[in-house]
Amino acid sequence: MQEAKEITGLDNPNSLTQLKAWLADRGLDTPDGMGKDYMPALLDAAPDDQTRRVLQLRQEMSKTSVDKYYAMERTMCVDGRARGLLQFCGANRTWRWAGRLIQVQNLAKNELEDLALAREVLRSGDFEMLESLYGAPPFVLSQLIRTAFIPREGCRFIVSDFSAIEGRVIAWLADEEWKLDVFKTHGKIYEATAANMFGVPFETIVKGHENYKYRAFGKVGELACGYQGGANAIAAMDKKREIDPDDHPRLVKQWRAANPKIVKLWWVAEEAAIKAVREKTTVKLKHGVRYRYEAGMLFADLPSGRGLCYVNPRIERQVIRPKDKEPFEKDGLVFDGMDQIKKKWSKQKSYGGHLVENLTQAIARDCLAVALMRLDAEGYKIVMHVHDELIIEAPIGFGSVDHVNEIMGRPIEWAPGLPLTVAGFETDFYMKD
Repeated sequence: MQEAKEITGLDNPNSLTQLKAWLADRGLDTPDGMGKDYMPALLDAAPDDQTRRVLQLRQEMSKTSVDKYYAMERTMCVDGRARGLLQFCGANRTWRWAGRLIQVQNLAKNELEDLALAREVLRSGDFEMLESLYGAPPFVLSQLIRTAFIPREGCRFIVSDFSAIEGRVIAWLADEEWKLDVFKTHGKIYEATAANMFGVPFETIVKGHENYKYRAFGKVGELACGYQGGANAIAAMDKKREIDPDDHPRLVKQWRAANPKIVKLWWVAEEAAIKAVREKTTVKLKHGVRYRYEAGMLFADLPSGRGLCYVNPRIERQVIRPKDKEPFEKDGLVFDGMDQIKKKWSKQKSYGGHLVENLTQAIARDCLAVALMRLDAEGYKIVMHVHDELIIEAPIGFGSVDHVNEIMGRPIEWAPGLPLTVAGFETDFYMKD
């Protein structure tokens, strides 16, 4: 902040209004929010070193993830432990756990090579050394947030997670056999997807080969398109801006052509839900999934035996406005629920991809619940879980990564044929491997 004041002469260079005016005086027009997505382009367009440095300082000053340290300080009990971080059934649609207090579900990634050394330098308070070794302190602090979670003395963390659990569940629900075969064997789903999309040999999508460029398309396609995402979803998932925006619509079509059974699942799920509501009946899908109308509610019964609930469901005529196509009308499912942006109860529209997303995430959540119960029965103390990853505090000499992975990867009775693969490691502080 002090350096930014010295360069700009502003009273508060962290004020967006003041900073935008200063940048405009130097010939740099800025978007309304100056968010992180715009920053690379602004840095490239900076007319001189001073302007570029001010933009860099703006990035540092706006690094909100470091606020989690304050949340940790507020949450920590007298014994040094944090409690109440996950709310059971916090997500009211799928019953997934929701992050509370420190919000462990959205911790910043760590990409520093030597986290242990970075932690020690930070704890020493030598910020000049920290900056010389790793860069601007706010970014280093952000990457070290996970490492603030440590096991009690005499213990270590065992961290294990389901690999690509949502991709596996949706492939299982849809009976997308080629994808299930990938998950049952080498597991390289991004490469396999790219090979299917572009008709190139799978074995050529390796570093050093010209076809490796297709891996980025496969990865973004997998992350963006599984729940009926279109060009906008591709743009949102392409964090590294590796794909030409003009290619986004083509990429969507290629992904859908490579995954015909998942595409069919979208339409089948939507038709089943609409029929259940319209005829006040029960419509069965596959793998124990069914849509059931009862007492003014629509239930999506899951293989595990529990059900998702859609309140006050009804069918309404909707206008669909696809990109680059003529608008058209169709019957759609609507229900009453919580608007996650406005935080109020209101009418919610649904469609096939959204229904399949709910099913997939709920089943993945139930797989995690089974793993939690099995590990608890084996004497493992689970202190936290983040999405599909478990963090176990185990006394030194008790248990192992291999044992934990074997327990988590066991077949689940209500999901025959669902291939589960688990990866894990041991660590003295929490981190992303």
